[in-house]
Amino acid sequence: MDVFEQIFIGQEYLSLRSLKDVSLVLDLGANVGYSSAWFLNCFPNSRVVALEPDDRNVAISRVNLKPYGERAMLVHGAVWSESTSLKLWKGAFRDGREWATQVVQPLASSGGDVQAWDVGSLIDMAGVGKADLLKVDIERAELAVFGETARTWLPRIRNICIELHGPDCEKVFFQALAGFDYSLEYSGELTICRNLRIKTVAPRSTDTAARN
Repeated sequence: MDVFEQIFIGQEYLSLRSLKDVSLVLDLGANVGYSSAWFLNCFPNSRVVALEPDDRNVAISRVNLKPYGERAMLVHGAVWSESTSLKLWKGAFRDGREWATQVVQPLASSGGDVQAWDVGSLIDMAGVGKADLLKVDIERAELAVFGETARTWLPRIRNICIELHGPDCEKVFFQALAGFDYSLEYSGELTICRNLRIKTVAPRSTDTAARN
């Protein structure tokens, strides 16, 4: 109910209403589907890929997203820097509640609990070329997601809305965006980057090139 209040009463994502031409939303860390439902109602021409690793949350999401039919694609899994199998950690992060479930790399001697994909693979799964909105709330997995491999899929993202979990996550995130121009704003716990575009380097003048 706290998540419901944040999204529908507190209007956590209200500033995103001004986004135009939203066709695909990736909801990474969808919890019980409230954020996905909000996006589906806010952007009536959109589809949402809702990704959630916690099986308890997935079961509730399935009920909450059923009314949206094929517009909502619910995926039981996690996002990472690559396609792999990860281990679920429940009850060990923050307040230990269902919204704080983490995914980590398993020890060599043990297997994973849940399938994970990189962001590019999730866009491909949706059958399109890019995502108009990437919503991210993944309990510090952003350290992996926005690492070295992020450069392969970031050009396919138009807008990002992310909850960053600590200064180290913030540092990794903005380092990944160093090659992009965007409009930056904050809304509560959310960091929002609008209109991502690759930075262009102005060509040197002929005279400057000749002198060098």
